[in-house]
Amino acid sequence: MILTTCFMFLTLLISAAAGEGWEDRIGVLEAKVLEVPEGTEVPYPIHQFKSANPEVTAYKLSGQTSGKIAISSDGWLYLLEPLDWSFESSYSLEIEALADNETVDGPVSVTINIKDINNHPPNFEQAEYNGEVMERTPAGETFMRVSATDKDNPETPNARLSYSIVSQIPDRLKKPLFQINRVTGEISTTPEGEQFLTAREGALYSNKEDQESNLEHLKSKFNEYCTQPQDIPYELNPFFTCVERSETMRMNPLDDPDYVLIIRVQDLEGQSENAFSGNAKVNIVVKQNLWKSPGPITIPENLEAEYPRLITKVQSNHPGAHYFLNQKEKLPKFPFTINEEGQIFVMEPLDREEKDMYILVVSAEHEEGFDLDKPMEIPVMVEDINDNAPVCEVPKNVFEVQENEPLGNQVGVLRVYDLDQEGTANSLLSYQLISQEPPMPSATFTIEGISGKIQLATAHIKRKDNPEYQLMVKVSDQNGAGLSTECKVIIKVIDINNEVPVFEKNDYGVQSIAEDIPPGTTLLSVLATDADDPGTGSSKVEYHIKEGDPEGLFAIDAEGHVYIARPLDFETRSTYRLKIDATNPEPLVPGVEYGIESTTFVTINVTNVDEPPEFDTDIFEVNAPENITVGETILKMDAKDPEGAKIRYQLEGDDKKWLQINAETGEIKTIARLDHEQVAVYTVKVIAFEEASPEKKTEKDVTIRVLDVNDNFPTLKEKQGFVCVKESLMTILLSAEDHDSPPFGAPFTFTLTQPKKYPNWEIKAVDGISATLTLKRKPEEDKTYRLPINIKDNAGMGVSHMFEVRVCNCTELGHCYTQPEAHPWKYGMSSTIAILGGTLGFIGVVLAVVFHRSKKQDKKKGCETDAML
Repeated sequence: MILTTCFMFLTLLISAAAGEGWEDRIGVLEAKVLEVPEGTEVPYPIHQFKSANPEVTAYKLSGQTSGKIAISSDGWLYLLEPLDWSFESSYSLEIEALADNETVDGPVSVTINIKDINNHPPNFEQAEYNGEVMERTPAGETFMRVSATDKDNPETPNARLSYSIVSQIPDRLKKPLFQINRVTGEISTTPEGEQFLTAREGALYSNKEDQESNLEHLKSKFNEYCTQPQDIPYELNPFFTCVERSETMRMNPLDDPDYVLIIRVQDLEGQSENAFSGNAKVNIVVKQNLWKSPGPITIPENLEAEYPRLITKVQSNHPGAHYFLNQKEKLPKFPFTINEEGQIFVMEPLDREEKDMYILVVSAEHEEGFDLDKPMEIPVMVEDINDNAPVCEVPKNVFEVQENEPLGNQVGVLRVYDLDQEGTANSLLSYQLISQEPPMPSATFTIEGISGKIQLATAHIKRKDNPEYQLMVKVSDQNGAGLSTECKVIIKVIDINNEVPVFEKNDYGVQSIAEDIPPGTTLLSVLATDADDPGTGSSKVEYHIKEGDPEGLFAIDAEGHVYIARPLDFETRSTYRLKIDATNPEPLVPGVEYGIESTTFVTINVTNVDEPPEFDTDIFEVNAPENITVGETILKMDAKDPEGAKIRYQLEGDDKKWLQINAETGEIKTIARLDHEQVAVYTVKVIAFEEASPEKKTEKDVTIRVLDVNDNFPTLKEKQGFVCVKESLMTILLSAEDHDSPPFGAPFTFTLTQPKKYPNWEIKAVDGISATLTLKRKPEEDKTYRLPINIKDNAGMGVSHMFEVRVCNCTELGHCYTQPEAHPWKYGMSSTIAILGGTLGFIGVVLAVVFHRSKKQDKKKGCETDAML
């Protein structure tokens, strides 16, 4: 009866289907592969087979029907029950055509493949996972894994799973300390986790004690810190049982995990809103990492001591580890060893001049040979002592001096080196002139005792009297170690300078440049030649801009290239008439003077560029107490337009509707009460734009820290400094002051606001009100750095200050040629060239951006013109 009813419903369904154009489901009786979605409503017509034999009266179905598939007398193959892919993914059938119960056509093979649909949610293998992670585990290194399964077809997105971390408890830093591989479910630490994950210490938390001795160990600790009444057993002492219960929980991550992660798994690769999902809980305990580098270690060279000499010790996280010591470099001699307790020894005295640093690679291994801890490196620094005498760079130092040179002129600098560490007292030298040949006239030359600079001490020397002098100079260590050497110096007297440089042109015409062309850009080249002997000081040409540039905006190098030394400003001055002189480093002979042939001119016209407004500072951060009076000004933005256009201000991002900006003055006032509990750090954006040309605008973020009454912050006493790159410790002392009283004043903390942007700088605390700013590596060029330094008071409040550091070119003694305090931002020729060369790359990028934008605007204007036409 059921089959008859089903067949009648199937007939109606087939009739309706035929009306809807299911002709592609009808075909001759032949082998076929069909596809049917799982979970379809029944009866469901699959396909109608028609035999070519006109005598056929029925069809027969056999094979893997599972009682769910049938065929009608007119050849319709249909479903009696919905199919499930997870139960069976395909069915193999055979169909025959019958006439009077006899097979007249077939049998043919028919395969029905079940098309999977997403009807199964993913499930974790465990509802709760437990894991351990070691302190300082490198970011990205897997320490555990979660896994889930899905009953849908694994070859389709229905069963492709995606893992994610929903929440991390606790989240005190508001930073993710853990991450999960979306595909594999592997859990690892983030860079923040590598830095901040720290194990909790407990009385029973030790790698050297097994669980059987935990109770006795706790009792000993309890007796050490507490007085145990003699008549009360431990198990009846409420204080002891409280600690015991706490420690027992500490040893079980299920009872007292350090972190709990809620993990989600989604099918459809997590890319669909209709994806099914599942959740699991992960308990994580942070274990103490005893395996840490004790370095760097410093050992004085040639140290007189008993060897082997203990220098440090390491400890593995695994008891019974075997320690091994290797060298990072392949050296013929490696004077270090390690014993079974992790103690590291140096075997013999070290020589800094032979090698000034060793890198020890320490590993802790299991007795079967695999690593128990990740191998670590320990740097060993060899400290210098004064054990090397000075050495002349060449056997003979040859210099030249011209006839009639003025008294005191520099002849040359004696070049001597010392293998002791540069920049220390061990390498400081003193110079002494001990003989001169010929001896007359006596004391013709003198040598500076510190730098080795040789100067002329007698006026009017003549080549005809003595064409050459031989000097003997004694060079000694300054620290009195008794180490010295003697260097030979030959000074040749050369002819006088009787020719002047002559320019190829007396006027180089007019050069027009835009005001935004960056410093360092060459404008033109001038050339002057000298008829004196080539290769001498008499024929060497030096160029100088003598007039027309009082601000020092232009400069000229030794090759005659005139370039921009400082930014130009059309609004300040638009035309310059430069007078350029060519001279010799050697003096001219009496009666010969520089004339008009040694002077040329060039006119430079500066053209105007419409520039956007400029704020008076780059960083706007302000602290405002939450009880500040409504309507009170908390910050005044100050922007100027280089062309003098009228500026207006606009405020964006004020989601809380707390603030209002005066469009004309830039004053930011409160219009509602601030609430520290809602937002502690409030960031808005201020836009300064030209009133007549709003597209000329500049945006700045303003950060408002909503605080309590503590309304003063530390400030730098000095905002400029300099570093001499020759000094052994390239540091500056930063000092700050705060008008608040304790506990909102000192001690201060000093940090770089953007440490990744300035990796070559480091700040370390000195005391409560000062810190050192250190340049870690010597840069390749002189440069002025603007470093954002954040200073916080004892309550943790502070702002960033821009500190300008001039990295100076130095003398051999380690003193800057020009200090910012003595000559603020007015540098000599070599310093200026070094600064400009250092910024040339950045300026080139700015020019490229300006050119690209200009070209884009021209193209846009062209398109608008075409559209109008």
